[in-house]
Amino acid sequence: MLGVQQLSIGGRRDELLPATSLQVRRGELLLVSGKRADQRTALALALSGRLKPSAGHFRWDGAEWNGSTRIKTLRQASAVVDSPGVNEPEQHLSVRDLATEDLALIPRRYRGSLLSEPWLKVNRFEDIAGLWAEQLPAARRIDLLTALALANPHTDLLVVDSPDRHGDPGDWLPKLEELAYDAGRPLAVVAVVMSVPDGWTGPTAAIGNAGPPDGDLPAGRPAESSTPETEDAK
Repeated sequence: MLGVQQLSIGGRRDELLPATSLQVRRGELLLVSGKRADQRTALALALSGRLKPSAGHFRWDGAEWNGSTRIKTLRQASAVVDSPGVNEPEQHLSVRDLATEDLALIPRRYRGSLLSEPWLKVNRFEDIAGLWAEQLPAARRIDLLTALALANPHTDLLVVDSPDRHGDPGDWLPKLEELAYDAGRPLAVVAVVMSVPDGWTGPTAAIGNAGPPDGDLPAGRPAESSTPETEDAK
């Protein structure tokens, strides 16, 4: 389980991320809403161990850290997906080149001789291999980027940044549900979104919900309508 309590990130004038508390278990998809794009990205990077928080506590699989420690274990177990201005695909890249770049980032002991062409064929992306990243339909985009993130067998936590900027909930929500509830490889999945889609009955949280300062971490609940230290996002 991933749990964060009173997680916040300071900024030069105001908070980049106001105090936020949430939790998500393996086999669960959590939607976290936030109106500001910079706050959504800050939360996505912090939850995946790629942006150092100013304050707050983390819990991952029984281990706990506070905001002043380097949470290497969480970073190694997580992947941030399609974060604007951080690791979203560059428009001039073809799908083939994107796959080559992302697969090269997998630690060698897990990657072996993994190459983009065979990987695209095995994962049924041959039909889009020659397309530019900007040409991808929203549903195929989320399929591809999550598959690349999960090429590392040690990825147990997916944090998807603003998937709703590309399309309707039907383009991305079913895929994230499928990944979270996959009995063969249950994942903890967090989607940081502009707003929770109508009809969603699963767990939710909201940026700035300022969870309780003490005690247990809150369960997901209906969403309410200095310069940080960053890590490599891949």
